[in-house]
Order: sequence, then C-alpha cells, then structure tokens
Amino acid sequence: MVRCAEKHPHADPPSSLPPRRIPSAYGSLLVVLFAALLLLACEPADETTTSAADNGQVIIGLTDASGDFLTYTVEVVSLQLERANGAVVETLPTGESTTVDFSQYVELTEFFTAASVPLGTYTAATLTLDYSDADIQVEDADGDAVAVGGDDILDAEGQPAGELVVTVHLEDRSKLTVLPGVPAHLTLDFDLQASNDVDMTGATPVVTVQPVLLAEVDAEAPKPHRVRGPLKSVDTADQRFTIIIRPFIHLLSGGEETFGTLLVTTDADTVFEIDGESYAGAEGLTVLDAKPALTATTAVGELVIRPTGRPRFTYTATAVYAGSSVPGGDLDVVTGNVAARVGDLLTVKGATLIRANGSAIFNDTLDVQLGARTVVSRQLSAMTGDIDDISVGQRVTAFGVLSGDTTVLDTSDDASPGHVRLHLTTLNGRVAAFAPAQAETFQMDLDRIDGRAVRHFDFTGTGQVADADPEAYEVDRGSLTLTALSGDAPIKVKGFVTPFGHGSGVADFSAQTVVNVAAVKGLLYTDWWPSNANAVQNLDSDSFRLNFAGTGPFHTLWRSGVATDLTSLSETVEIQARSDGNGLFSLIQNGERQAFLEFTPFSDELGFRLAAQARVQSIVATGSFDDATADLTADLVTIRLN
Repeated sequence: MVRCAEKHPHADPPSSLPPRRIPSAYGSLLVVLFAALLLLACEPADETTTSAADNGQVIIGLTDASGDFLTYTVEVVSLQLERANGAVVETLPTGESTTVDFSQYVELTEFFTAASVPLGTYTAATLTLDYSDADIQVEDADGDAVAVGGDDILDAEGQPAGELVVTVHLEDRSKLTVLPGVPAHLTLDFDLQASNDVDMTGATPVVTVQPVLLAEVDAEAPKPHRVRGPLKSVDTADQRFTIIIRPFIHLLSGGEETFGTLLVTTDADTVFEIDGESYAGAEGLTVLDAKPALTATTAVGELVIRPTGRPRFTYTATAVYAGSSVPGGDLDVVTGNVAARVGDLLTVKGATLIRANGSAIFNDTLDVQLGARTVVSRQLSAMTGDIDDISVGQRVTAFGVLSGDTTVLDTSDDASPGHVRLHLTTLNGRVAAFAPAQAETFQMDLDRIDGRAVRHFDFTGTGQVADADPEAYEVDRGSLTLTALSGDAPIKVKGFVTPFGHGSGVADFSAQTVVNVAAVKGLLYTDWWPSNANAVQNLDSDSFRLNFAGTGPFHTLWRSGVATDLTSLSETVEIQARSDGNGLFSLIQNGERQAFLEFTPFSDELGFRLAAQARVQSIVATGSFDDATADLTADLVTIRLN
C-alpha cells in the first residue's frame, strides 16, 4: 500500500543546493519534471475519510534529450511530493524501486504510469536517485564503449554519488494542480547532456552528476509513445485493448496494477506482430484476443491531447507486439545496429541483450547468427521478408536463443528458429552535394547512424558492384515531397537500409522522412582539457565568443541528433542573448550553482570570476543556431568553472 504521510510541522527537507544561490524560477524548471514522477499511485492512508472522488488522474511519460551516453541506468528510490497544506506524499510503493536507462528515450517517450493521486496543489518535490549500482557507459574518442566505475560517478562535492537527494520548491506558475475529472498529462525530460560532466583526461572516465530535469504539462507529443506490460483485456468490438503498465525493464509477469493501466485504441492501419507473425487491423486484434490474459505486450503509437471535451486523451497504436515478439517474453533478444555482415553472421553494435528471464545487459557488440528459417519483419508493415533484407547500418531486434559464450545469438535452431524485426533507422549527417527538389535520390555525408559514429560500420558486401560509401551515401526519397537541399545542409533521415548486396543503380537507403534541421533548436556542448582561462573571449553584456584552443573531445552542436563539429566552422562561434535578454544562465563552481534569469548580470558575474583567475571547464548552451554566422541565440547557458 502506498501511503500519504503528514509532514512534521518543523521538518523541512534539506535542499541539495544552497537556497541563496538558486532563484525560485530555476527551481520551477526542475520541479515540473519531478512532479511527473508522481504518476506512481498513492492511496490515502485513511480510507474512511478519503474516497475515489478525492483523487484525480495523471498520465506521465518519460523521455530524454540527446547525450553522449551509450547506457545510463540508475534506480529511482523515492519521490516525495509536498502539498500546499504541508502533507508529504510518498509516491513510490513500499519496496518498489524503478530502474531506468535514460539513454533509451531520445527518440521515444515511455508511459511511466497512469495513476490516481490525491487532488490538490503540489508545491515541492524531493527525488532520490541511487547511483550505487548504476550502469553508465560513455563513448571514448574512438567511439568505443567505456564503463564508468562506481567510484568514478561523483556528486557535486566530488564524492561517490550513492543516493542523490534533490528538493525543489515551486513557484506559483509551476504548481501542479490535480483536479477531479480533468486528467493531466506530464512529460518528463531528463537532460543527460546538461546533467552530467564527463572527464576523460585520466586513465578511466569520471562522471560528475548534477541533475537537470525538465517537463511539460499537456504539451503536444512529437515523439512516439511506448507502453509495455501484461495484457489485461481485449475489446474487438470497439477496437481497443487494455494493458497493465510495466515501465522500462520491469518483469512483464503478474497482474499487479502498481503503475496503473492504459487503454490502447487500434484502427485499420495498426500493425501487429504476435509470436513472430505479422497481421494488420482487425485481424491482428482478433489474434491478440485469442492470447491468454497477462501475455507480454508492447504498443507504440501516438498520443492525442484535447484541450477540452472527453475523452481528454486518446492513445492510438501504430504497432503492437505480443508474446515471443516482445523483449522480456519467451526468447532472448538483441537490439542494436548491424555494424558488419559476413555471410549470415551479423555483428550488432550498441547491443542491448534482454534475456528471457527479464534481465537486461548492455554488451556494445554481439554476434547474431541467421538461419534459413529465420523470419524477418519490418516495423510499420504487415509484410514479411527474408534475411537478405538485413544490411549494414540497419537497426534490428533479433529474437532467438543465446548460445555458448553469450556472444552469439543462435536464431537457426529448429526448435526456436527466431525472427528479426527491422526498425526505422536514423541517419544523421549533411547533404554531400546540392540536391534539386525533383531529384529522386540525393547523397549524404554520414556522421552517425542511430547515434553511433559511422566509422564503426563496415560496408563491405553491401553492393554487388560497389559498396555503400558513407561520404556519398545515396538516399532514395521515394514519394516524399522535398524542397531543394543545399550542399552541406545538416539533415536527419529516417527509413530502412537497402537489402544486403544490392545491385548497381539502387540507392543505399530508402527514406520515409527527411528533416532539414538547420532551424531546429540546438544543444551546444564543449569542454577544455585542462580547464582554460581563455575559453571565453569578447565578453560583454549580451554575448561572448568561444575559443576552442585546448578543447577536449567535445566541441559539438546537436540538432535533432545531427552533430556539427564547431571547430570545423569558418566563423568563430558566438553565444548571444535573446533580444529580451531573458533565459536561464548558470555558473557552477566549487559545487555551488548560481543562476540568473537575465543575461547581463550573468555576464557581469562571469567576468568577475574570470578576472579572479577562474578557468572554464565546460559550457552547455541551448538555442537557435545560425549556420552562416555561427551565432547561437541562447535561452539556457551553463558554465562550469574551477
């Protein structure tokens, strides 16, 4: 039973940051995210005085901004919410912690919970994260995975992180109000890039954690939403089913509804994959209805939020997976991108292995042995293919039986032939040459494939005559209507890799979406090894320039996953204030953060500290970037000094 406890009248949970240093508006940015976690059900301790009418519903989703972490798994131990009347609500069930790999949610939002919580206004939140058994792996200069040891995960004071407790007090504009009959939707965004400082100057990497959390209430949902858990019931007449929520890597067994349930709507376009077989629309729902209750199920779809009327939310699945087609179900599962293929042996990079018993392991590289009977399906399609469809770069999920030394996934066994699902694959890079709007194909200079540096991919054998060239990677736009793409324009492309060993005259990739990300809000991150007294130049009341001399491996601008090397630009990068001068600007030094809501006092304080011999260790900034002038108009800047 989750209980609500009254706060002692004199108790005041300590903040992890000095109150005098943190304007309350900064806290308001953090607290909404914390409140998102309140999704976990809280039931009143005294049911004789509190009824269902005293509760309201909150639907919570978890997502993540881009970062350089290959895996970032930590444990959420506790989340306490303080109501305006002083009552403290512990939202996590007793003994029920939640393990989350935040790195998995850059392109996806996962439903955390759909729960009833006490009505009222929440004014503060205290979150406890446990880093004692954290699994954090970073990418080194060669793009290889390097694990960060437990003693090398530090808090702001330079001590092993252990449990980090953060208390946030909310301003009026950020109070979370739960009303009867009016469900609220909260999207939680844990910004890994801004929350962590990675130092790779020593023999082993060191990560310093100071969480930066953001959230939006009833915001539009640009990312697909995923829900996973045991199947509760199916309604074929109304084309919908109910799933018991099991967020992240919770075991998919049992009928406990600790995290609530979610109603999933389907339509004629919904694609089903059940026990490795593909279906569409009503046929797929009928097959799902024949499965027993509590069958492992996953849905990916779109969330529609209406400002008024009922139902307030509609979640419609574009794809549904069930039975052995679900990681954590009946088979061992490997997910990642094909880095190389030799015959029927795949090398999968960025591989997450999920055993049939529900355990999850990040292995970075695993081998997958295909067999003649291996079934191949494709995301968002009811059509099946064959193993020749699997080529280098393609993102896959392979279901089978782990064999031998845990490095080979055997999908050729007669008793368990296994299957491979092809997922939409994301290319990041730049246009290699000018592409007219009427051109059927265009070429990309690839930088990354699903976040992994392109140098990790061996394209040998991808073509019969000539292999794919990552510097002139040919993309078929299909039926997409495109405006002309200028040479060197940063772009993001989603689609599927062309089958392995394709013939001449066939493009390397078939696009389903193409996004010119030049106008997308960017995240700038750069660090200096060692820290540098001259990193900031031409500092004035509304701008400063960056000096990249002595930078470490990070000097990058990320826009929708597309990386721009700032040291390669012909212009010097300038960070400038918005026209109104407002935003969130922070200085971190000696474990303390000083925050400003206007750029001018921020620059004054920065100049004072630099004059006192402070040195710049790293800079994080977000805002719109002008490729022609290399100017970043920032709404957030965080500078770490020592």
